[in-house]
Parts: sequence; structure tokens; C-alpha cells
Amino acid sequence: MARVDRHTRVVGWLKVALPLAALAILSTLFLVARRIDPDAALPYAEVDVEDLAREPRMTAPTYAGTTEDGSALTLSADEARPAAEGSAAQAARLRLELATPDGGRTELVAAEARMDDTTRQVVLSGGVTLTTSTGYRLETAEVAANLDRTGLESRAPVKATGPAGEITAAGMVLSQDNRTPGAYVLVFKGGVRLVYQPGS
Repeated sequence: MARVDRHTRVVGWLKVALPLAALAILSTLFLVARRIDPDAALPYAEVDVEDLAREPRMTAPTYAGTTEDGSALTLSADEARPAAEGSAAQAARLRLELATPDGGRTELVAAEARMDDTTRQVVLSGGVTLTTSTGYRLETAEVAANLDRTGLESRAPVKATGPAGEITAAGMVLSQDNRTPGAYVLVFKGGVRLVYQPGS
């Protein structure tokens, strides 16, 4: 019987002591905790608000769509700025992927680009690299890509390597083949020079 009474007393004391100990620990946490300096800015939150208001931008934007002839077009960039009065929308470090219905894939990478709403084109510039699933790799200064129908056209001389060898030309066009419906061709034009490499 005495043992039961002792147990009851211990439980009764614990019911009082444990909540008090919890309160003591919580109060110690608040007393010992460091003061928060509201003026100390987070290092990753340093943003020039005035600059953003003056020049709004989007980071890592992506656009995906389909052209009238059925090609899948995907655009992505590190940064994009919307069109302002008197200027076109611009993007930095743009990547363009074009998948044509015949199974071909073309990828372009450029330092910058601008959107031309009047012609429904994206003009890639600042050094453009183009690679195709057929084994061609081209370098040129500027390429115009259509948004409404499949079409890529360089606006500067091109240097390319491919299955046949090294090619230089005044320009190139990737478009739908008029003679073969559903097929797409890459055509070099203007002073085309091919250095044939056997076994390449």
C-alpha cells in the first residue's frame, strides 16, 4: 500500500515538475537567442529594385509551340526582357530546338536574340551555333528563325562541318522541301565551297 502511495506521489510531482522544466527551457531559448538585426539583408536577396522597375526582366523563360506545318518549336533563355516602346523583346543566351515532322532535329544556341513581331521571327545573334540530327554543325553571326512556319535562314556567312566535309557559304536556309511534301532540307547558297574529307 505504501508502495502505491509513493508511486502516486511521484507521478503527482512529475505532473508539476515536467511542465515547469519545459517552461524553463523555452524561456532560456528566448533569452539566449541572438538578436535579429532587421537592417542586415540576406546575401541572396540583394536586388536593385529601381533597376528592376526601370528594366523588367524574366529569368529562365521557356516558350513551346507548333508551327503551321507541324514542327515543334521550343525556345528557352537565361534571361528575357519584354518589348519596350520603340524596341523589340530581347533574350540573353537563347537556345532554340526545332523538331520537324520528318523526324529531324535542329538545335541553335546564341548569345542573344530579339523578337520581331512584324515578321513573326526570332533573330539570333552574337555568334550562333547550329547542330542538326543529320550530322551538320554550323557557325554564323546571325540567324532568323520563323515562329509561324518552319524556316531558318542565316543573315551572315556560314562555316559548317558535316558528313561530306567542311563547307563555307554566303548563307544557308533550312525549310520545307517544295518537291517532297513532308520533307525538310538544309540548303547552302552563295559561293558554296566544299572541302571533301574522304571517310568523314
